[in-house]
Amino acid sequence: MTSANHGIMKWLAVAGHALFALAFSAPAQAQLKLGQAAPDFSLQAALGGKDMSFSLAQALKKGPVVIFFYPKSFTSVCTEEAHLFAEAMDEFEAHRASVIGISSDTIETQRQFSTSECRDRFPVAADPEMKVIRAYQVTFGMVGAILPFADRVSFVIAPDGSILSQVKAGDAQPHVQKSLEAVKAWAAKKR
Repeated sequence: MTSANHGIMKWLAVAGHALFALAFSAPAQAQLKLGQAAPDFSLQAALGGKDMSFSLAQALKKGPVVIFFYPKSFTSVCTEEAHLFAEAMDEFEAHRASVIGISSDTIETQRQFSTSECRDRFPVAADPEMKVIRAYQVTFGMVGAILPFADRVSFVIAPDGSILSQVKAGDAQPHVQKSLEAVKAWAAKKR
């Protein structure tokens, strides 16, 4: 390969990476703000493989609610995130917090995911029409299109319905860690 061809190949590789990054960057959207009222919702969910109805308003009567949106059940980071939340459930429950995962998967998929990956510790809701995903402004998009998935974003909602915490990160760990910190801070103020 001549040096000219090598230079062209290198330029094409850089341009390709730039186009890929641009294509999969989310479009700008108004983000929900801390302190703002969280959109209320009810969704069909699964806990331990069994169907249930999850109502945010009902869950908030018990304490704060951690809502973590994730792209797709049974994918690597989503599975890791479910495992980490399951491992931390004793700490969340010690501070009166509930946890729910939400994706655009079907309820049939969520039944399996709730048992195998969430380890029967918390429910996962099905939002295949993405009504709640859109209400929370966490759609995963690319330039000119919205993909049928949620982005990886978590919220902690105070019992009064206000947003205490919001985390957007590609890795699983920050969602569990930051959500637990927000729940503990809320509990400390209530003492």
